[in-house]
Amino acid sequence: MVSINQVAINASPLIVLFKSNQADLLPQLFDEIVVPQAVWQEVTSSGTQDAAAQQLPNVPWVKRVEVTIAPSVAAWDLGAGESSVLSFALENPAYRAMVDDRAARRCAKALSINTLGTGAAIVLAKRRGLITSAADGLKKLQDAGLWLSTDLINLLKQQAGE
Repeated sequence: MVSINQVAINASPLIVLFKSNQADLLPQLFDEIVVPQAVWQEVTSSGTQDAAAQQLPNVPWVKRVEVTIAPSVAAWDLGAGESSVLSFALENPAYRAMVDDRAARRCAKALSINTLGTGAAIVLAKRRGLITSAADGLKKLQDAGLWLSTDLINLLKQQAGE
């Protein structure tokens, strides 16, 4: 498996990781975690009742960046967050785009942008010995609102050696 050390992360992975109390895995998994300004605003504008909105401004491990949307990404008409994450990763190929949205992943594939889903981050955490059970981590993501198909859950558990 290719070593992944830097990610540009979209709102939904941040939200479900904070909501499932697994966001602390991010700085253990990655040397740099970039949050584009559009994603920051999307997460923090959701109000103080939301775990991610409360916690994101206080974590020291995120790097906020301004991103200019690449025309090739803009053509896909994605949300501001997805467009910012993909544009950043397109401009900075050492970074993985951490997105779960199907349309964003299709855009990334078409533009040869490497991606990482939230479920795959849980598999990575298991492989690196940060958690004991990928199945438990995936269940926490689902309980936090991330939709994962049974087939995907089975594939991720298999990749984690479970």
